[in-house]
Amino acid sequence: MKKHMQRLWRPFIVLLFCLVFVACSSRPVKRVSPPAASIQQITVRTDGSWVVDLRLQNYSTMPMRFDAITLEVTVGGQSAGTLRAAPGLSIGPTSADVASFELRPDSTARIVVAGALAERRALAYQVEGKVTATPEEQKPREFDIRYRSQLNPAPGLEGVLR
Repeated sequence: MKKHMQRLWRPFIVLLFCLVFVACSSRPVKRVSPPAASIQQITVRTDGSWVVDLRLQNYSTMPMRFDAITLEVTVGGQSAGTLRAAPGLSIGPTSADVASFELRPDSTARIVVAGALAERRALAYQVEGKVTATPEEQKPREFDIRYRSQLNPAPGLEGVLR
């Protein structure tokens, strides 16, 4: 009976040893995941233009350089215009950073934002478009972006939605 048990355990022990060996010798897996883009803040300037602070999130397990952004911005259901930029911003693995861009919004969007600021109420927004990013040691990739959320007037800061 004892020999029979040894024969059953032997393959299990060999398999366990192989798994431990493979686990110890492997490198971390590098995965490229689609990034995200969302508006962190809109600051309305006196000339009617906006400074849009865009939060870029890298969900990949390797650094990515954000080369180009083309995003349609909608606020309160009204088109505000297109954010086009080439930030050249490198973001580490599973990290985020914020980049500021100027946007000259359409007049209807200006009115919607002015109303939300005057009434101190939340404002729904959406960004939709493409982001071109280059993962470390790879070719540039284009990612589709679509994100919806809302911004609220920042207490104590005139003309700022967060």
